[in-house]
Amino acid sequence: MKPKLIASISAVILLLAFHNDCKSQENWIRLFDGETLHGWSVHSGMAKYRVEDGAIVGQAVPGSPNSFLCTEREFGDFILEFEVFLEDPELNSGVQFRSQIAQHELVFWFRNQEGEYRPTTIPPDRVYGYQVEIASEEGGASGGVYDEARRAMMPWWPEKGSAESKAFKNNQWNKYRIECRGDSIKTFINGVVITDFRDALSLKGIIGLQVHDVGNDPAPYQVRWKNIRILPL
Repeated sequence: MKPKLIASISAVILLLAFHNDCKSQENWIRLFDGETLHGWSVHSGMAKYRVEDGAIVGQAVPGSPNSFLCTEREFGDFILEFEVFLEDPELNSGVQFRSQIAQHELVFWFRNQEGEYRPTTIPPDRVYGYQVEIASEEGGASGGVYDEARRAMMPWWPEKGSAESKAFKNNQWNKYRIECRGDSIKTFINGVVITDFRDALSLKGIIGLQVHDVGNDPAPYQVRWKNIRILPL
């Protein structure tokens, strides 16, 4: 093959790669504009959410159940990215994905570890579904996936003492990435793969930012999120 032809083909390949990369960047959706909570609403609890310094700040409220700031839009297959800063290690948090908001009281029946069917009842407005965990570095559970208000703890959890359990760092912004394609779900923290599993119970739903129940503890525990964006696939 002549050198000029090879050079022309290479140039076309590079141009197509650049075009596809630009197109991919254009398709990302900013779920948070950095200034307002437009497109979001609070459900399940009474935690306070506000915008401060380009980030969403979630603050725990004594006596409130788990609270969630949820998108009004649902997503199916996607890549979700965000950064999170857990100001208080005592506050457990998380981000819901492919989740739902109960329109009325619901009862779920699932088998427990003994193989027995047990009911779980949730009230209207309760958020339920997949949640990627945000917890202190010492806990080692960050990046694991919990089935909020439904099946509860599932086997999608980093092994204690593993590299995956040490990916989350205290006192800094941590970058999360969630990839959902059909029944395939993967989670990442700071570039480290935390979970990689298959489950098809929910294939579409809202995104929700959780502030966990703190009982009657009056401490103003806070968690921050920024650079929240999603790429529908």
